[in-house]
Amino acid sequence: MPDQRGFGLSSGEKARLLRRLTQSRAAAAPEPPPPRAKPLDIDELIDPQFARDRDLIRATADLLALGNPFFRVHEGIAGAEAVIDGKRYINFSSYNYLGLNGEPRVVAAAIAALERFGSSASGSRIVSGERPIHRELERGLAEIHGTEDCLTFVSGHATNVTVIGHLFGAKDLILHDGLIHNSMLEGALLSGARRISFPHNDVAAVDRLLGEQRAAHRHAVLLIEGHYGMDGDIPDLPGLIEVARRHRARIMVDEAHALGVVGARGFGLAEHFAIDPAEVDIWMGTLSKTLAGCGGYIAGKASLIEYLRFTAPGFFYSVAMPPPIAAAALAALEIMRAEPQRVRRLNANAARFRDALAAQGIDVGASSGKAIVPVITGASIAAGRLADALFRRGINVHPVLYPAVPERASRLRFFLSSEHQAAQIDDTVAAIVAESAAIGAHKVDYPALLQRLGAHAKTQK
Repeated sequence: MPDQRGFGLSSGEKARLLRRLTQSRAAAAPEPPPPRAKPLDIDELIDPQFARDRDLIRATADLLALGNPFFRVHEGIAGAEAVIDGKRYINFSSYNYLGLNGEPRVVAAAIAALERFGSSASGSRIVSGERPIHRELERGLAEIHGTEDCLTFVSGHATNVTVIGHLFGAKDLILHDGLIHNSMLEGALLSGARRISFPHNDVAAVDRLLGEQRAAHRHAVLLIEGHYGMDGDIPDLPGLIEVARRHRARIMVDEAHALGVVGARGFGLAEHFAIDPAEVDIWMGTLSKTLAGCGGYIAGKASLIEYLRFTAPGFFYSVAMPPPIAAAALAALEIMRAEPQRVRRLNANAARFRDALAAQGIDVGASSGKAIVPVITGASIAAGRLADALFRRGINVHPVLYPAVPERASRLRFFLSSEHQAAQIDDTVAAIVAESAAIGAHKVDYPALLQRLGAHAKTQK
């Protein structure tokens, strides 16, 4: 009689069944996971040259007992004065050219927009819809520039990158001034166009390069600034227009530092030279300086603006400018138009500062005396020492060092405001002259410094 506990199977059958079941379970069991790979070191993405430059600057500053001038925390509105670590300084490190950042009417406009529209547009304008304040601001900017229309972007840097990168391509030619802003360079690189730099403000070089290169390209464009942010000078726009038109080239002008600064009313380069704004194909500007906000804009023909509105990646795929920022910029624009005396005070202050320094033999480069005045020291260490000495005297100004500029062109860059007082300007000039003389009298022993840096580097390994 079969064994009922074995389901009627013989001993041999039970053995074979057990073997099959065991093999089946073994086959179905998951393979143990392979050892987890170690995450890639994120530091491999960091340019080794950055680390070397950073370490060298830090070591030099330590050996010379210089404070760090970067990322200082301001405890309030940064205008002609600023409070840093509880101490009040005369401030020359702000783009608040007309004193409109924090101006009560500008603040009130931002608060009203915040209460009405909230803190964000919550999406791109093509998806989430328009806010009235955006179009009001764009109409105001178009009027200032004498153009048919205007389009605002949420970032000034991205405005140049996306527009230049979008409008031009591999078959085109981009000629740019050797000192244009990084945002224009990045846009030119993104476009894939043939890119050629010409010497700063050299109209003859532009004429020669266009004569040599224009025929081989579909479109050609000149990229220039209306007021150069590093040197404080302005280009020969009429000369560049004449050359560009003769070679069938277009012109794009970055007015980031020109709006509110250049021209009797601060309307920019076209007003300064009394030219028809239509002579320039693309006007670009930012809202982060005179207009006390942030973001950028393009002003030009209505057909160009419509095209960018529907196709420019940095507009189409980006959230719109926050309504409170747009409202603040519009209020600042209206005040600028209504109170041209602010522009006159600004330019009087800048000219006073530049001329007083030049009279004392201080190198102020090619500054036109309109808001931006460099003090060129010729060496990064000298620029760092001078900035540190001035900070100890209650004057806040930032050094611009190699590799941001060539070593021989290291400088302190002073941004003037309509709100600076004559005594502040005169006291700062006196401090620059005195500290420059002291630094000149106590020159750094560079061989000894290099030896100490070498010893310092060995101790850090």
